[in-house]
Amino acid sequence: MLCLVEPTLEGGPVAETADWSSVTRTRTYEQVVQQIRERILDGRLTTGEKLPNERDFAQQLGCSRASLREALRILESQGIIDVRVGGGPGSGAVITGGARSSMGDVLELQLALGQFSYDDIVEARMALESWSCLRAATHVTEEGLAELDEILTAMEAPDIDVREFNRLDVEFHSRIAQFANNSLTREFMQIVRQAVHSQIIDAYNALPDWRTRAADVRAEHRAILAALHDRDGQRASELVVAHISDFFRSRA
Repeated sequence: MLCLVEPTLEGGPVAETADWSSVTRTRTYEQVVQQIRERILDGRLTTGEKLPNERDFAQQLGCSRASLREALRILESQGIIDVRVGGGPGSGAVITGGARSSMGDVLELQLALGQFSYDDIVEARMALESWSCLRAATHVTEEGLAELDEILTAMEAPDIDVREFNRLDVEFHSRIAQFANNSLTREFMQIVRQAVHSQIIDAYNALPDWRTRAADVRAEHRAILAALHDRDGQRASELVVAHISDFFRSRA
């Protein structure tokens, strides 16, 4: 735990320097990260392609294996590569097409630090999902509608727990964004949702009977799905805004 002392400059208390350890700056791993990113951007590395094994790769780059591991760790945390352990043909670092964005973690920290308000997050989510519903209504296929129905059916399982219910809730909204045929909008929506994930779980756990609220959520989801079935984007958009607003208002 950091100890605080009276501020010596404007702005607030300052952490005692005795609590901090000195660091050694090294730039080698940053150069490795940059080389890999550049090759992805110019098309020389594509999704599913494996990077060389650690020993050969470090020799080609002229860096230590420790620096290479650090670079790969950073790229993996950013969702750019997937490091598969083992000694078989499927092991090693692979360029991934399903990047896991770290932006949600950053946004969650900024929310905790007061850089954004909770209302900012909710309003951003409503804007993204409203547009997604408008567009999905004219693009979603019958197969897509059936997938949404399957998700809602799974949410109605009598023995479902809070975390599984929330996972399916995320999947329902994410699929609608997917059916809007805009991958960037879907990614932004997942980032925003990730930033408030723990608060949503806490909100459910704080309820005397979370299943009562869950029944309301399921009914609202069914209404949204019905509007999509009718190809009524405006109605679906209005319903999803009310759905998000009601949930977070009940949390306040």
